[in-house]
Amino acid sequence: MSAIKLTQYSHGAGCGCKIAPAVLDSILRTDIQPINYPNLLVGNSSKDDAAVYDMGNGTGLISTTDFFMPIVDDPYQFGRIAAANAISDIYAMGGQPIMALAILGWPIEKIGAEVAQRVIEGGRSICAEAGIPLAGGHSVDTTEPIFGLSVNGTISISHLKKNNTAQDGDLLYLTKPLGVGILSTAQKKEALEELDFELLLKQLNKLNNIGQQLGPLESVHAMTDVTGFGLIGHLMEMAEGSKLGVTLYYNQVPIIEASKKYLAKRIVPDATYRNWNAYSSQVSFEKGVDVMQAFSILPDPQTNGGLLIAVAPDARNEFESILKDQNLGEFANPIGHFHPAGEKRITVS
Repeated sequence: MSAIKLTQYSHGAGCGCKIAPAVLDSILRTDIQPINYPNLLVGNSSKDDAAVYDMGNGTGLISTTDFFMPIVDDPYQFGRIAAANAISDIYAMGGQPIMALAILGWPIEKIGAEVAQRVIEGGRSICAEAGIPLAGGHSVDTTEPIFGLSVNGTISISHLKKNNTAQDGDLLYLTKPLGVGILSTAQKKEALEELDFELLLKQLNKLNNIGQQLGPLESVHAMTDVTGFGLIGHLMEMAEGSKLGVTLYYNQVPIIEASKKYLAKRIVPDATYRNWNAYSSQVSFEKGVDVMQAFSILPDPQTNGGLLIAVAPDARNEFESILKDQNLGEFANPIGHFHPAGEKRITVS
């Protein structure tokens, strides 16, 4: 796959190297009294994908940053994937990306500068696909390779999508299959088959630009992207923030079929266990669900995962037609629905 095996230089991979949810909550805890910034529409008070600032003219400025250690061995592909993942946060808010800055940490003594150049080139190529400049950035000498972007975008405030505004009865959709964490872990263990590697790259390189088209739809009530906390973690954030419960139709959840054969070999990212431990107390399973498989799939850390979307039920046909028009027809089926919260926040049926 590559003469350079970047994943061997890092202890984590992609969004799977995120700090565990419980630890992150501890880090973000503060005794400082919050200051009210009237123009800050989305900030630390919610667990959303990006910050949004009201520019005072009906437009919101969306600002986000995302970076991680290599998820694939090839430096050019690593750059592309990290860039696509960072830009996804803008799309998840319904916005249009306008500019990016690079974030590079590089172990110069271990890996040559020419390899870092390929990483940056990969990031530049994805920015070009998104129609934005990679306008600058910052670099430091680190012990492990790190790359990502700081991205700005814009949106009409009336089109802004948050992750905590789902409504009772909304249908739930996901625009990419799960299993990326399993496949990337198989690659790190040098167990990934060539055809499965190509499948992995295709998904990791795909921009979530459908989000920009969904912003103007009033029937899309909430939206987020699925990344390092897995489907179960990001769905929990959506349900808790919306003060609702959700029933997940496990057999309708899209899963990369190839990931199941690696599961059979017990290839599972470490972050899967951290995610499950963080959220399992609020999850119940109905009879007939393959709990062991669900345990490995639902908390699987995704990198540049799909958009998780809450849609008004009376707009189902219109919404699914849009997905089909954008060559996302295989995801034009709801994977769950929102309802009043019960004893457990998520029910897997």
